[in-house]
Amino acid sequence: MITVLLFEDNKSLRQSLTRYFESTDEVTVTGAYENANEAVAKVRKHKPDVVLMDIQMPGLSGIEALQHIKAAYPQTKVLIHTVFEDEHRIFSAICAGASGYVLKSPDPDEVLQAIQDVYRGGAHMSPGIAAKVLHMFQHQFVQAQPAYVDLTTREREVLTCMVKGMSYKMIADACSISFNTVHHHIKNIYEKLHVNSAPEAVAKAIAQKLV
Repeated sequence: MITVLLFEDNKSLRQSLTRYFESTDEVTVTGAYENANEAVAKVRKHKPDVVLMDIQMPGLSGIEALQHIKAAYPQTKVLIHTVFEDEHRIFSAICAGASGYVLKSPDPDEVLQAIQDVYRGGAHMSPGIAAKVLHMFQHQFVQAQPAYVDLTTREREVLTCMVKGMSYKMIADACSISFNTVHHHIKNIYEKLHVNSAPEAVAKAIAQKLV
């Protein structure tokens, strides 16, 4: 069971997400708060597997709370859950250490999938967000000089799926391999590309024409 700490100022959404998660066999909500002013203390209290963080809240913003949490507890996984998809907020969240960025939608299944991906070591991004991240790295944050990287055929196949913004589960289905095998390949990809996250891996893949 994945434990989730929720910060969301919209009472109706906060309650509906809590009810939805509690109705599943995968996730339980250990705490749900309308602001993130005491985010670090709440993380210390609840010790969640994943923090689901809104961006715009009264008092401390979600990105500021993310920064405080990562400074105190670097290993804590924080998933941004917001309506905002402007590049400034996306980049700020990624730089602050967000493990994923999922847009609010009427379908809570996507949020559940994002939580599962982040919990298992992935870096979930909604497809539209993944496209914006690619654009940012392509135009602003990558070196154009190509370098040789010795990826296997299967690793290139997995990397291609990552560039498309696919989740671990989607990659497993597309490549007809297990979730654990996907995790193993992505770990190897990170090591060979000398990166620590999915956005960095995707950026290098595009910049160096690896896929």
